[in-house]
Amino acid sequence: MEKIIQFGEGNFLRAFVDWMVEEMNLRTDFDGSVVVVKPRPGDSMKAFQEAGCRYTVCIQGQQNGEVIDILQPIKSISRAINPYEDTDAYFELAEQEGIRFVVSNTTEAGIQFDAECKLTDRPASSYPAKLTQLLYHRWKHFNGSSEHGLIILPCELILHNGVELRKCIKEYIELWQLEDAFAEWVKDYCPVYSTLVDRIVSGKPTPEELEQLQERTEGKENIFVKAEPYHLWVIEAPESIEQELPLQKAGLNVLWVKDEAPYHERKLTLLNAPHTVMAAIGSEMGLETVRDCLVHPKLSVFLQEMMKEELLPTLLPLGLQQDDLESYIADVTDRFLNPFLHHRLISIRLNAISKCKARLLPPIQRYFDLKGEMPIRLSKGLHANIRLEA
Repeated sequence: MEKIIQFGEGNFLRAFVDWMVEEMNLRTDFDGSVVVVKPRPGDSMKAFQEAGCRYTVCIQGQQNGEVIDILQPIKSISRAINPYEDTDAYFELAEQEGIRFVVSNTTEAGIQFDAECKLTDRPASSYPAKLTQLLYHRWKHFNGSSEHGLIILPCELILHNGVELRKCIKEYIELWQLEDAFAEWVKDYCPVYSTLVDRIVSGKPTPEELEQLQERTEGKENIFVKAEPYHLWVIEAPESIEQELPLQKAGLNVLWVKDEAPYHERKLTLLNAPHTVMAAIGSEMGLETVRDCLVHPKLSVFLQEMMKEELLPTLLPLGLQQDDLESYIADVTDRFLNPFLHHRLISIRLNAISKCKARLLPPIQRYFDLKGEMPIRLSKGLHANIRLEA
C-alpha cells in the first residue's frame, strides 16, 4: 500500500528514506511503499520509471573498525510521478485513503515562499505551494476528516526545516484566501516536524565501479546509489509516531526528540568543523582526500585532539552527554576513514570563508567563553583557511 508521498527523486532520499522504508518492510509489519513526486520541472524520470523504480544501494564504508560492503536491493518505491507531465496523477494522490506521510528533500532553496504561485497552477512551481495545493485537495475530498491528515517530515538541510515549511504553508493559505476551516485542519491534523538527516551519499558509481557492481549482481541491475553505513534521522516529534512509522523497531538509527537543534549543532561542530579545518591544513601539507588526513601520523592526532579537547567541551552546555559525544566522534572517525569514499579536500574548500563563519567561529567563541582562552588547533585551522583564500 502506498503510504508515503516523497517530494524529491535524488540519490540522497533513495539511499536514506527509501532505504529505511525497505528496512521497515523487511523487519516489521509496516508494509508500505513510497510514491515519488518530482518537485521541479526539468529532466524527466523516464529511465527510472522504465526500470520499475528499482535500484540497489551500495552500502560501503567502515563501521566499528570493520569494512562494510553490502548491496541492498530497493523495492520500496511503487511509482514516480512528474506533476508537470501528469498533473492529474499528482492531485489524485490526495484522494488515496492510505496516504499518511509526506517527506521531502528539495535542497535548502526548496523551502521558499514564492508569491507568484497560484492555487490554480497545474501544478504550482514551488514545493511548499504544491504541498499546500495537495493538502487543500485532500481536505475537500475527505470533507475535512480528522482521520485523513498527513504527517509531514521535511529532510532539507536547514535548521528548523519544519518551522520554515509550516510558515510557507500558512503564507499560501493567506495569499490564496483559503477557508479558515482548512487552515484549522492543517494546524490540527497535518503536523510539520523538523528533522535532521545525516548520511553521506556519494551518488553514482564510476564506470569502473559500475562494471564491478554489475558483475556482482550478474547484470540484473543498472541503477546503483552509493552510501556510507552510518545513518541518523533526528525527528522533533512525539515518539508515539513510531507506532505508525516503526523506524526504531526496524533497527534504524532514528531519534524522536523534543528539540533537534542540539543534534544539528553536534553535526556542525564535530563533523563539519573538522572537515573545514582538515581541508585547509591538509591542502597545505599536499594531501588530497579526507582519508589521507586521517591516516597521516601527525594530522590525525591533531584532529582527534581538536575534536575531543576543543570541540566536544563546547557542546556539553547544550545538554548533550559526554558519552554520546565520544561515541559520535568515534562514528565520525570511521566515516572519515571510509576506504570507498574519495572525498577531495579541494571540494570541501569551496566557499571556505562562509563555511568558516558557520562552522568554526561559533565553537571558537563558545570555547573562549568557557575557558577564557583561544582554542589552539581550531585557531590554526581558521588561519589556514584565511591564508589559502588570501
